[in-house]
Amino acid sequence: MPQASATTRGQRAGVAMRTGLLVIDMVNDFMDGVLGNPAAKKIVDPIAQLAARARQDDAWIVVYASNAHQLGDVELRLFPPHSMAGTPGAAVIDELRPTPDDVIVTKRFYSAFTQTDIQAALDSHDVQRLVLVGQHTDCCIRHTSYDAFVLGYELVVCPDATTVFEPGSDEPVSIRQARALEYLQTYYGAQLVDADGAGPHRMP
Repeated sequence: MPQASATTRGQRAGVAMRTGLLVIDMVNDFMDGVLGNPAAKKIVDPIAQLAARARQDDAWIVVYASNAHQLGDVELRLFPPHSMAGTPGAAVIDELRPTPDDVIVTKRFYSAFTQTDIQAALDSHDVQRLVLVGQHTDCCIRHTSYDAFVLGYELVVCPDATTVFEPGSDEPVSIRQARALEYLQTYYGAQLVDADGAGPHRMP
């Protein structure tokens, strides 16, 4: 469990804020596989463009947090086996394939912080702000956002680079997405910034 922080992580005067672009669950099984999500198609390009800009800036790192489930994982009580460790379904989609300099974190729970080494990886890069993209806004992004909030990270979520799980409800995706984003903004203080405005040199 991450330890709560009473304050945000401070930015040193005259030093650019270190930012981590956190790409969550953009894996094959969540695109066209077991839990394929048609709504995720439209967020691929904004994520790809933001990641490309982030990789060109020394104050940014790109971090992938992706499901890599094992049989018996608690999540599999609710959903069919998906994104199983070592299978093609757990691989990041080709359009967003990580580069050798990116940080790769595998997770078995909704939050990218639960029983992973992501906090140590972020601390090693002195990351103070997280920009979250990927899926699903009302599940893994929500749980990850909570942990980031209590750990004191400045939090940014990109509305045009995140999405809910379209097959999960008959309610329109746009309504569910808006509600999920409002929750993150209200309870975790997330800044909502589209991917084009969230990159290097585009935020304070």
